[in-house]
Amino acid sequence: MNNKKKIILGAFGIAILASGLTLGGAYYFLGMNQYKLADTMRFFHAMRFIETQFVNEVDDTKLIDGAISGMMQSLNDPHSVYMDQTMYKDLVSHTEGSFGGIGVVMGVKDNIITVISAVEGTPGEAAGIQTGDQIIKINDEETKDMPIDQVANKIRGDVGTKVVLTIRRQGVEDKEYELTRSNIETKSVGHEMMDNGIGYIRIASFGERTGQEFKTAYADLEAKGMKGMVLDLRNNPGGLLTASVDIANMLVPKGKIVSIDKRDGSEEVHESTLEQVKYPLVVLINGGSASAAEIVAGAIQDTQAGTLVGTKSYGKGSVQVVMPMYGGTALKLTIAKYYTPSGRSIDGIGIDPDVPVELDLNGGVDNQLAKALTVLQEKMQ
Repeated sequence: MNNKKKIILGAFGIAILASGLTLGGAYYFLGMNQYKLADTMRFFHAMRFIETQFVNEVDDTKLIDGAISGMMQSLNDPHSVYMDQTMYKDLVSHTEGSFGGIGVVMGVKDNIITVISAVEGTPGEAAGIQTGDQIIKINDEETKDMPIDQVANKIRGDVGTKVVLTIRRQGVEDKEYELTRSNIETKSVGHEMMDNGIGYIRIASFGERTGQEFKTAYADLEAKGMKGMVLDLRNNPGGLLTASVDIANMLVPKGKIVSIDKRDGSEEVHESTLEQVKYPLVVLINGGSASAAEIVAGAIQDTQAGTLVGTKSYGKGSVQVVMPMYGGTALKLTIAKYYTPSGRSIDGIGIDPDVPVELDLNGGVDNQLAKALTVLQEKMQ
């Protein structure tokens, strides 16, 4: 019902622009008493002037899209963006099903499009794209000042088509990567039973099915005699808050998981109902562990439900909401900041592991995982 209301209001807003209803009526109906009527009129005057005087014929829809996009960019928040039909469709596909792409998850760091992680088994991983790589160009088009969702939109496309990325990596010359888009599946949880009763669960991202996938993996490992667990959150870019809370509820003791502080000063608290932690736990994190992954890692660290091994996490401590609008578009807007159970904000800071280990794959051995197994075996004794 809420989404329907939002869509109706969005449709009404567009109708006002298109039909020429009186500004006073629109102003009253939408309840915008905090805005100055003069500012609203400035927008209409500018739009009318462009429509009637620009040297070429103008597409009204493009004008409105540009105005909304400009409002979002004025917030100076890389996580708040206007999504056109293609971008919004891709977002829905990413959380619910699959899409054509290269499997590279991105963020904005120091105003530069930066790779958070290359998803396992995707063209991005196969090409050798790494956490921390900067995407400078897409098909010879510079990404400077380009909104991140627009970058994602340009990288995605039909399965089998190609895209060329220019990558900047510290210490080496810029390099072009030609990648063939493939079908990117969004299954997010993998698991296996290791030696000595150690269960290993890898979460690649937090989508709509992640909570249930985790419960299935957890139950399977329990049935096989799990005595301790390694939870691998490396290169996990995050995702849905609800999924992270569902999983934390199975791992941290009764009490606070995360608190969310909103603009109006209200606080939304998510709590665990778990009476007792069942198994010794070690969590792997790195610079590609972000957002929802940091909610889980932060809750585990603050409640001492487990030990964090690896390198500092990404540091994204804000919450976004996606509001569908008329015509298949949407707004993604930062609405709150979140805090770990101890009250920490990790935004722009990240989470330091309890046991720091830089990744070294010499000899074909994952030394971070090896250290996690050693730490876990000590906890299991």
